[in-house]
Amino acid sequence: MDIKKLEEIAKRVRYKIVKMVGLAKSGHPGGSLSATDIMVALYFHIMDYDPNKKERDRFVLSKGHAAPALYAILSELGIIEEEELWKLRRLEGKLQGHPSMDTPGVEICTGSLGQGFSASVGMALGYKLDKIDKNIYVLLGDGECQEGIVWEAAMAAAHYKLDNLIAIVDRNMLQIDGNTEEVMSLGDLKEKFRAFGWDTFEIDGHNFKEIIESIEKAKSLKNDKPKAIIAKTIKGKGVSFMENNVSFHGKAPNEEQLKQALKELS
Repeated sequence: MDIKKLEEIAKRVRYKIVKMVGLAKSGHPGGSLSATDIMVALYFHIMDYDPNKKERDRFVLSKGHAAPALYAILSELGIIEEEELWKLRRLEGKLQGHPSMDTPGVEICTGSLGQGFSASVGMALGYKLDKIDKNIYVLLGDGECQEGIVWEAAMAAAHYKLDNLIAIVDRNMLQIDGNTEEVMSLGDLKEKFRAFGWDTFEIDGHNFKEIIESIEKAKSLKNDKPKAIIAKTIKGKGVSFMENNVSFHGKAPNEEQLKQALKELS
């Protein structure tokens, strides 16, 4: 799919994210918007994805609070009905605030930070043992990388030579309590993953050309090393008053803000 079409899909996905979170009056718009371009590139250009096939590329949203982005993409694919989006976090709806395997298209329950990453290591190891020539993709938040479980999983992935595992870090520099470097400095994540035995890349996480080229290169390197892509992004990308605004990490827009945001994205 060409980049112009991917950009169009990303805009629709962002519109749906803001609308569903606004209607729910609850959710995490900031990190959903920052991760949108990465996830659109994966689902619509990179992955060999058919939810009905056992042998398929799989995606794990380890930063589970960005579930609105995943739900919006699954609606674009026709896997979940669009009307379900507008029932996010409601008793009458099926979509929870964090991904649940009860939802079609969700590979694993996530939300407790770091556990989705660990599960993706297990999936990649399972594919190796079963000799399934497909990849596991996992998206982490940068704040999530403060969790010890992330680095235990990173060690295991290198130890078991999981070159079918590609991790992408949504490096938007903000977490619920503020700037990541002020809360708990992560330093140079690219070099950290490299020190743990991973091949590493650094990209602009809103540039489809860079996203696609880096993932394709990671896929092509069958050298017994897992791959980590550090994607520099903007929290709240696409909505002027949400961009780089930590208050929208886990806060829904009010009625007036929702109107403004949807106008910007329409």
